[in-house]
Amino acid sequence: MKKIILTAIALIVAFGVISLSVGYFLQAQKIQRLQKELNVRQTNAKLVSFLDTFIKKVLKAQGEVSFEDRLKLENAVRDLNDKELLSLWESFTQAATAEQIQQNVKNLLEGLVNKIMY
Repeated sequence: MKKIILTAIALIVAFGVISLSVGYFLQAQKIQRLQKELNVRQTNAKLVSFLDTFIKKVLKAQGEVSFEDRLKLENAVRDLNDKELLSLWESFTQAATAEQIQQNVKNLLEGLVNKIMY
């Protein structure tokens, strides 16, 4: 009789450990999925914020863009941690002619829009 009770207790404990392990595994997967989703949302928020600032401070500027605004934009694009966007930004800032600036603005805007994730 004791063997049956001990066997039943062992089976209950084993079942409990297995079910807790499965639950832990499922929760870990859910956390990873939510973390990826959070990263996408944070990246999108940074992209949209940079894009908004760029439009307001550069495209709608009446005259030269202030040093403070250029610094803010530079820091924002670096905060994106994207080498391609940083390269497009540097091409834009180093352009010498109006034609180069216009083309680089188009390239930068296209790059920003392409980086937004759904």
